Amino acid sequence: MSTITAEELSATTLLRFATAGSVDDGKSTLVGRLLHDSKSVLTDQLEAVERVSASRGQEGPDLALLTDGLRAEREQGITIDVAYRYFATVRRRFILADTPGHVQYTRNMVTGASTAELTVILVDARNGVVEQTRRHAAIAALLRVPHVVLAVNKMDLVGYEEKVFAAIAEEFTAYASELGVPEITSIPISALAGDNVVEPSANMDWYGGPTFLEHLESVPVSHDLAHCHARLPVQYVVRPQTAEHPDYRGYAGQIAAGTFRVGDPVTVLPSGRATKVTGIDLLGKPVEVAYTPQSVTLLLEDDIDISRGDLIVPSKDAPATTQDIEATVCHVADQPLTVGHRVLLKHGTRTVKAIVKDIPSRLTLDDLSLHPHPGQLVANDIGRVKIRTAEALPVDSYADSRRTGSFILIDPADGTTLTAGMVGESFASPEPVKDESEDDGWDF
Repeated sequence: MSTITAEELSATTLLRFATAGSVDDGKSTLVGRLLHDSKSVLTDQLEAVERVSASRGQEGPDLALLTDGLRAEREQGITIDVAYRYFATVRRRFILADTPGHVQYTRNMVTGASTAELTVILVDARNGVVEQTRRHAAIAALLRVPHVVLAVNKMDLVGYEEKVFAAIAEEFTAYASELGVPEITSIPISALAGDNVVEPSANMDWYGGPTFLEHLESVPVSHDLAHCHARLPVQYVVRPQTAEHPDYRGYAGQIAAGTFRVGDPVTVLPSGRATKVTGIDLLGKPVEVAYTPQSVTLLLEDDIDISRGDLIVPSKDAPATTQDIEATVCHVADQPLTVGHRVLLKHGTRTVKAIVKDIPSRLTLDDLSLHPHPGQLVANDIGRVKIRTAEALPVDSYADSRRTGSFILIDPADGTTLTAGMVGESFASPEPVKDESEDDGWDF
């Protein structure tokens, strides 16, 4: 494994990316090849993979084993859970999430891509764009992932034909563009043979673009969250009440977006009380400025009733508080989400009771049409919902803030995550729906 100095690491940027694709498209093999050819695998890890591969009668090391860590994954040759890997080159640091391909594990792809700045969608060159490819493209668009890479894998099995790659790239680009994906890059590869993964392929001289790793190293990473609307969800109220700090009262949390400075006028939501930042503690030391994603403690000018779940925001840039939320959601639970469903809604550090008032539409992935008033969403469905909460919440549009514009719906009976939601409009806008009669039960 190559060695990178601390100075080199500090000078590089960080890229979070996720891989997705259908079953047996070669995601884990691609990740394994990437780690192996970029010299990011420890010697003992490679030796362990070689031993397991030899015991199975394989001629060379099965590089997919570098990411498929669960016993069930290795036995079945598939990915079930999200496998996170950390590696670095001289040019950039990476956190990758290798997500499952099976339809029933789509929820894991939502998890892996929710914080990604780039999503890699693999396609088997023999099969082209399939339903799961479209589903993954829709999820990437729904999660506002700024960069999407279409990796057309197993080019060796179609004779490295340019026309095969071109047809798949054209079909996928047209579909993803309709979804509003801002940037799409198509790369022909063979993860098993190593073509265009780290080194350029001698078998595809017709391709003049970057290799997979070159693109990962050079794609722009817009760390612009520090310039977004400042948001601090309060996680904990710090009251040491010691002889050294008898009157210390701080509000701790991770800055979700934006920048806070000493002296900033701020408002606490949902109460709406206004005050001013008098101090910022970071790692036990006072600082003048703090920005996302730092974890800090804010000191405020006035003694205000603030508790976990409240949101501290700039007074001049406060989001509206509302009990009525319209959102695009991806349903991830086995049990359906129905109109009238009583749920818990978790937004930031706050959890409140809520009820599903309406499901205006469900997205049909084949042609991106909307099926009106489906009545329910089943596992892996993407649709629009209207939710009413028991308490007012300060929510941003997901298009403005991925952190404070997102939420999850939870089953109050057992704590199961039901649905991942993104506030506001998405790539699919539902038709106006007339409000139905009031539901019984949790009527807020």
